[in-house]
Amino acid sequence: MDLKKTVLIILTFVLFQTNVLKASNECFEGISRSIFDFNMGFDKVILKPVAKAYNKLPEPIKDGTGNFTSNIATLLSIPNFVLQGNLKGAGDASASFLINSTFGVLGFGNPAGSMGLNVQKEDVGQTLGAYGVGAGCYFVMPILGPTTARDALGMITDSYIDPFSIATWREKDFLGASGNKIDYLAVKSATAVDFRGDNMTNFDSLEKNSLDLYSSMKSLYLQDRERKIQNSSETNEDDWGNLDK
Repeated sequence: MDLKKTVLIILTFVLFQTNVLKASNECFEGISRSIFDFNMGFDKVILKPVAKAYNKLPEPIKDGTGNFTSNIATLLSIPNFVLQGNLKGAGDASASFLINSTFGVLGFGNPAGSMGLNVQKEDVGQTLGAYGVGAGCYFVMPILGPTTARDALGMITDSYIDPFSIATWREKDFLGASGNKIDYLAVKSATAVDFRGDNMTNFDSLEKNSLDLYSSMKSLYLQDRERKIQNSSETNEDDWGNLDK
């Protein structure tokens, strides 16, 4: 068996056996806070200025970029809906991707949304959570930001089942489609810039009003992940658009 697959199986087993771990516990808070400070520096110097410039683009360009990256993200939802036993969700996600990729011109338009196909994004971390796997301890990764033991495992597994990741990051042909790591990074970067631009005011408000920004970001992340695992439709105007990108 491939070593990476063996590690994934072991980590999954450990997570199933250690649901006593709470997400409020941290693996190494001191290191996470240092990484968080680094990420904030990266945001201040690079991401935020780029997002500000992005926000000055015409709305059709911004909307098209958001639709395009969201449409690609839908690909990961399809196998996760299947793994969750939600065949209707898998069907809706498949239909949304096909409609937007064709009638929406490669996903830059969102006719599927106009038809009521507003698909919630699903990933392996959510799928594990749906099966009762605890979050495990919380920590922060460079650039990628906050996560938990469960979601970090899910992030690794995502790259094995996400058609877009397979065709780009893993550079393998998938149903006739192929790409490279540059394509993958370009789309992920565009997703981050679009998300940061959409939430410029929310982020500034959070940073201004938080006594401890690290703790506020942690709480926001954990609440959002729990909401998505529970498929809750509850929204809050201060929750960064439900962190959906």
